[in-house]
Amino acid sequence: MLVGVSLAFILLMKPFFGPIFWAVAIALIFHPVQQLLVRKLGERPNINALITLFICMVIVVVPVLILVTSLIAEGVALYQQIQDGELRPGEYIDRVNQSFPAIQSFLSQFDINFAELRDKAVSFFVGGSQFLAKKAVGVGQNTFQFFLGLALMVYLAFFLLRDGSKLVDLLIKALPLGDERERLLFAKFAEVTRATVKGNLLIAIIQGALGGLIFWILGITGALLWGVVMAIVSLLPAVGAALVWVPAAIYLAAVGDVIEAGVLTVFGVVVIGLADNLLRPVLVGRDTKLPDYIVLLSTLGGIVMFGVNGFVMGPLVAALFMAFWGIFIREFGHEDHRVQRPESGPQDPDAES
Repeated sequence: MLVGVSLAFILLMKPFFGPIFWAVAIALIFHPVQQLLVRKLGERPNINALITLFICMVIVVVPVLILVTSLIAEGVALYQQIQDGELRPGEYIDRVNQSFPAIQSFLSQFDINFAELRDKAVSFFVGGSQFLAKKAVGVGQNTFQFFLGLALMVYLAFFLLRDGSKLVDLLIKALPLGDERERLLFAKFAEVTRATVKGNLLIAIIQGALGGLIFWILGITGALLWGVVMAIVSLLPAVGAALVWVPAAIYLAAVGDVIEAGVLTVFGVVVIGLADNLLRPVLVGRDTKLPDYIVLLSTLGGIVMFGVNGFVMGPLVAALFMAFWGIFIREFGHEDHRVQRPESGPQDPDAES
């Protein structure tokens, strides 16, 4: 009955899985802020939780809402320019091909048809802008649902900030794994969540901001849009933000803007590229860093399973998988070591020494 009722409750909460997840993430990330307020203001749970939530709203929620609104508006404008014929992605690709015919020759060695590749690239570009346009219409039609989810997230975050410690103690009391193991697991869960959400998202935001800034300085159309795209693809290892700025640099070189292409290339390699290598060990930490292939697979799998939230939830699930199995192996490895120790009765102290 316990298992059945618990499963029924999980299914009941499934429509609100996104707001619940982000409320938990906010509570974990901003828990150190709340602890600082406790030391400064004393034990005032409601006031401390409200101040912490206000700080979160100011530095995270409100800027994200402004960014998403601007992104959708710019995506709609881009789609309208394509519809009006002001932007012609196919012509840009043809111009690159004319300037660098070696690209087509190189692709032909691998039996890749440049014309088909061009058509797919154009379809992808048009489809992406059309997707943003549809999302803008969808957000307008589902405004109530969107703000309901946002309000639910903020509401849950308040109670998790206020009563999070009590909930953890209640779970430790309820679970039958042993208090020490349970505290270790919850501590690991909090550590991985903070590292994954705070570290990976912050690095993605920094790389996207840097990419959008250099695009704006060089006068490339849709700098905000491309900055957000770079932030998203920077979550993928190996390719990252280079998936956006490298084609842009090639196009600038193709149209004769060699200086701008060189500036973008140097900035992309030195500034955007090194941002990941320098910041990730500091923000994420080496203990929770996943192999690149695990990050790639978990990110793609997360998008398929969880939608937009999968950019964060996929790597988080993978990191927790690795962390929990690591704890499990250490626990049972220690147990096996004790079991395999020969027990042949009392040992001679002199012989043992």
